[in-house]
Amino acid sequence: MLEVEGLAVAYGAIEAVKDVTFTVEEGRIVCLVGTNGAGKTTTLRAVSGLLRPHRGEIRFLGRPIHHLPAHTVLALGIAHCPEGRRLFTGMTVEENLMLGAHLRRDSEIAKDMLRVYELFPVLGERQGQRAGLLSGGEQQMLAIGRAVMARPKLLMFDEPTMGLAPIMIQRILDTIALLRDQGTTVLMVEQNALAALTLADHGHVIDLGRTTLSGPGRELLADPRVRSAYLG
Repeated sequence: MLEVEGLAVAYGAIEAVKDVTFTVEEGRIVCLVGTNGAGKTTTLRAVSGLLRPHRGEIRFLGRPIHHLPAHTVLALGIAHCPEGRRLFTGMTVEENLMLGAHLRRDSEIAKDMLRVYELFPVLGERQGQRAGLLSGGEQQMLAIGRAVMARPKLLMFDEPTMGLAPIMIQRILDTIALLRDQGTTVLMVEQNALAALTLADHGHVIDLGRTTLSGPGRELLADPRVRSAYLG
């Protein structure tokens, strides 16, 4: 579904991503793991069209997309649930969800709104409440729900469990697995390498802007290099 080959992205003179290569197969959860500053978030931002690579290619369903703006990438079927949630805190839960569907012109938006409320019943109970009044876990649910409202083929998560209590972390991870089981392909960046690789069908380790290891999630968990560097 997604092919990233020789990706390089810079912020001014600083090259944050130097040579990242990986693929995402349809119907899978693929995780990118690595230390802070390794280039994981920059990679997602390049895939979603928020950053323009200066080298390499990104192909989605066989089509080059690395030159396309973010709204076009979204329209093609890639939604990005960013680090830090990035909600419109002064707007209601329902208004934030509707923004996720702003490019859609089909007749099933209301149906997908009900799907989000089935995934996260608390959002249905608080649909008229301002997003800024939700707890951190509820805000993460809303950020995921907003991305789901785009009805993406590929859903990207950047640190979806950051700052959450353990019980909420498991709830979010279980939801991501459910979305995969319901037919949405997932690309995820997650600082918690143990949780990420346990969940993932496939994983890629990014170190200093380069892909250094790839393999099935469970195999990477057992790799002594991964255990030493990321699992203590």
